[in-house]
Amino acid sequence: MNATGPTIAGSGTAELQFTLNGKQQRLTLDPSRRLADILRSELDCLDVKIGCNAGDCGACTVLLDGKAVCACITACGRIDGGVLETAHGLTRRDPDGIKLAAAFHRHGAAQCGICTPGMIATATALLRPRTELTETAVADGLGGVLCRCTGYRKIIDAVLDAQDGSAWPTHNDHKPAGHAGEAIQRLDGFAKVMGGEMFGDDVAPQNSLVVKVIRSPFAHAGFSFGDLAAYRKKHPGIALILTSADIPGKNCFGVIAPFADQPVFAEDFVRFRGEAVAAVVGDAATIAGLDTDDFPVNWQERPALAGMPAALQAGAVQIQPGRAGNVMCEGFVARGQLEDGYAGSDVIVEAEFSTGFIEHAYIEPEAGYARKVGNRLEIYASTQSPYMDRDSMAAIMGLKPEQIRIVPTACGGGFGSKLDLSMQPFVGLAAWILQKPVRIAYSRTESMQSTTKRHPSAISIKMGASKDGRIKVLDFCGDFDTGAYASWGPTVANRVPVHASGPYYIANYRARSRAIHTHCPPSGAFRGFGVPQSAVAQESVLDDVAEKLGIDRLEIRRINALKNHQPTVTGQIFTKGVGIKQCLDALISPWERALTEAKRLNAEAIAAGSPIRRGVGVASAWYGCGNTSLPNPSTIRAGIREDGKVVLHQGAVDIGQGSNTVIAQIFATAMGIRVTDLQIIGADTDLSPDAGKTSASRQTYVTGNAARLTGENLRRQILRLGNVSERAVIQFEDGAIHLLDHGLERRIILADELPVNRHGYVLEAEETYDPPTRPLDANGQGDPYAVYGYAAHMVELDVDTALGTVKLLRFHAAHDVGKAINPMLIEGQVEGGIAQGIGLALMEEYLPGRTENLHDYLIPTFGDVPEIRTLIIQVEDGHGPYGAKGLGEHVLIPTAPAVLNAIKHATGIRIRHLPATPSKIMAALRQGGPDE
Repeated sequence: MNATGPTIAGSGTAELQFTLNGKQQRLTLDPSRRLADILRSELDCLDVKIGCNAGDCGACTVLLDGKAVCACITACGRIDGGVLETAHGLTRRDPDGIKLAAAFHRHGAAQCGICTPGMIATATALLRPRTELTETAVADGLGGVLCRCTGYRKIIDAVLDAQDGSAWPTHNDHKPAGHAGEAIQRLDGFAKVMGGEMFGDDVAPQNSLVVKVIRSPFAHAGFSFGDLAAYRKKHPGIALILTSADIPGKNCFGVIAPFADQPVFAEDFVRFRGEAVAAVVGDAATIAGLDTDDFPVNWQERPALAGMPAALQAGAVQIQPGRAGNVMCEGFVARGQLEDGYAGSDVIVEAEFSTGFIEHAYIEPEAGYARKVGNRLEIYASTQSPYMDRDSMAAIMGLKPEQIRIVPTACGGGFGSKLDLSMQPFVGLAAWILQKPVRIAYSRTESMQSTTKRHPSAISIKMGASKDGRIKVLDFCGDFDTGAYASWGPTVANRVPVHASGPYYIANYRARSRAIHTHCPPSGAFRGFGVPQSAVAQESVLDDVAEKLGIDRLEIRRINALKNHQPTVTGQIFTKGVGIKQCLDALISPWERALTEAKRLNAEAIAAGSPIRRGVGVASAWYGCGNTSLPNPSTIRAGIREDGKVVLHQGAVDIGQGSNTVIAQIFATAMGIRVTDLQIIGADTDLSPDAGKTSASRQTYVTGNAARLTGENLRRQILRLGNVSERAVIQFEDGAIHLLDHGLERRIILADELPVNRHGYVLEAEETYDPPTRPLDANGQGDPYAVYGYAAHMVELDVDTALGTVKLLRFHAAHDVGKAINPMLIEGQVEGGIAQGIGLALMEEYLPGRTENLHDYLIPTFGDVPEIRTLIIQVEDGHGPYGAKGLGEHVLIPTAPAVLNAIKHATGIRIRHLPATPSKIMAALRQGGPDE
């Protein structure tokens, strides 16, 4: 470093000289500016990602003189005379960085990829001293970088592999066909590990105008504007101020049309803290320096209904018109007679449970840009649902859907929240009016204030069983706080009663649910749509029933496990594909070992006076793939160009789960070609058909089936064209199709023999798949899902009864996926879902106004996620592509109840109100019973 500091070049500026990724640089600027801002805006280092601007997430980590620093909290004056390295440079120039990129790709350690550059930079600094790294050392060394997707385990494996492993080439160099069942690496993984993935804040043109949204500081308030013209005149760089009066179409959006109720800009009063009332558009410098505290809006704070008890009180203010008592909607499933079930029960257990708001905490805040092109509006954004965005924006803008183009960028995590519109209306409206590109990137606080959360729940449950362990009756009642607006509240209310039974045969059943409005942020989709909350109650009570009956907790689940030909609680009967018993059976051996070990360790601890107690817990889960009793189609198109290239229009947005790879594998299998023969065109409403939203664990099953049908169609066309049998091998070479059929060889010169269609293809296929379901009747009887996935989790943990702390030791996760299309990606989904379940169980609770950053809101880090053993069970389904079922949401569902059941096993206390923090555990231990 320069011993005398940066050279002062003028008022507030300094000349800085430094090396960046091996090249000498010289800049004159304000030395107090954030290094991350300089790297991105002045030096085009878009591999440096901004997740928090507070040093909490580590996504922006770079190496400064060999040491890892958070660029977002480093003043750029510190780099004078120094050496800077970013992931982009490290993975191309540095031997350790190159090895890490190869290892990350090899292990599937990058899912969405937003944290990967920070991980690789930090890991490079760990490798360079050449000291032997252990798993603990890697976890400690990378602990400052957060990941919400992977569960950290594959990252640790990759770093340890890079320590001793090779760089490129990797194990994929034998060029597998990539068909269903092969654990190939992500087809889009190279850009992720090399720092080249482009997210929402990376794609806007230089000199785009910038939007800043004015939001309410109150949960409930009236408001009026002052002199907006005077405010704009005071700030000459402002190009436009937007309010509800500027919306040309409907000032309303929502993901479920009959319940759409959320305004782009509030009118007259706001219903939650963080709600938008206006937006200011201007040049980047003006917006960056804008103090919105003096924005001319006058607030009149009103009493707020901060939770469901207040919202349900008689006489409470009605938050939404037409929704009396603040009940937005209800769900109901009933089968058999509760009275018969109670009469046949030898043991009855009833209890109440609750969970709070959970923040999605994806590392990429909402970001994107918009531009007007002719008479059309284009929006580039991080989203899970491009066609839904298109249709919503058309209504807001008063345009036809075909006048809107949505181009999804890479999505740095979504988990459900990026299904809803967020920043799209602000940039779209501004770009349309100003006819200039307009960009936005939410701050972490803005993201956490204004976007959807997991629904808080208040659940009462009553279960009865006979002495042989068979569940005779279950009565479930759950209220879910949907916040100020509907979002996905109707889906939660309807999905929960179907799933609250768990994957068990129960003849006498009733489940009721309600979505309740409060003056809180909207609750939306979050990996499970309310099912994780219901499983906490149902699986905990099942454990307590087993205890009262003196039956082994795993065994009672095996006794009641749903089987083929047995009706579910909605009366649906599956003749094949019900795999919960196989999942539970896979846990028998580790379960018996763990119980024996726990008994011994606890006896030794008591004898030694140690406060540590070992616990073992288990829980089951099932989850229906796709929409509940509603149409749920996906469409896939593919074509062959005259140069022989096979192009797959793959519109299923990949948010890290791997649809870009899995859908391509299914298509290649169906067509009988190698996955490397494909060129993939991703989600874009102008280029790819509607593959539906990425939610409800539907893409592998629904879009996968559309891909299978499309591949089979295209294969049939080729075979018919070549007049060969179904057994023929298809190969592409030099603009021709080569067909080999048991000694017969046929060569089709595409440019000579076939005309080009309007899409530019000489052969084309497009197919749609919509799952066969049947609507639920008044009692919730019907076929809500064509496919369910099944799971059983077992956890081993220690509880320190002197401190109330929980140390997780090991998970065994058995998942019936039908057909494992890509086992490596399955492992990644399992590990990532378990990490989020750990957060739900032990630490996460969003408190509006208090936990609006990643410092106060805690998510699991490297040290919180233990060893995870994934047990892939394949009970093929009759509907899924090659028997495959969805997976993404299933993983989170049994994790939290398994942890709670293990805490009960270790200590004898039942935690019923999540999260199970040390203070709650200690309070329960002191009172000698369940927390209340």
